[in-house]
Amino acid sequence: MSSKPFRVGRSTTGLGLFSTEVIPKGVRIFEYTGKIITNAEADAMPGRPRYLYDLSKTHTLDGSPRSNVGRYANHSCKPNGVIYIYGGRIFVKSLREIQPGEEITYDYGKEYFDAFIGKDRCLCVKCTARRAKAAGK
Repeated sequence: MSSKPFRVGRSTTGLGLFSTEVIPKGVRIFEYTGKIITNAEADAMPGRPRYLYDLSKTHTLDGSPRSNVGRYANHSCKPNGVIYIYGGRIFVKSLREIQPGEEITYDYGKEYFDAFIGKDRCLCVKCTARRAKAAGK
């Protein structure tokens, strides 16, 4: 497998990460990177910053730099990736085999989902299919 088995491309939600080769189950795909700031600094940021990741009770990772490829992985209620923290660093690994061209997604968590996405606005495959079924399509 190459060092980066993905590319940034157009998604239904804007930009997303897409597999460029088969990614086996249980493989580390990427690291979510950025500057570590205090929670007070994160709380003082203007607007509604979307690329923050809580590391502890006192620190947050600001993943807003475009060099953080993890910021392009979108939310899904039925993800193919999962976040894990190892040595104070944030990674995403594959939950199952991911096929070339498939979007790489993970669950952003309930707090983020409720604050920014919401059940009626989620554009993941699972929620889009659920709404279409409810609408009788």
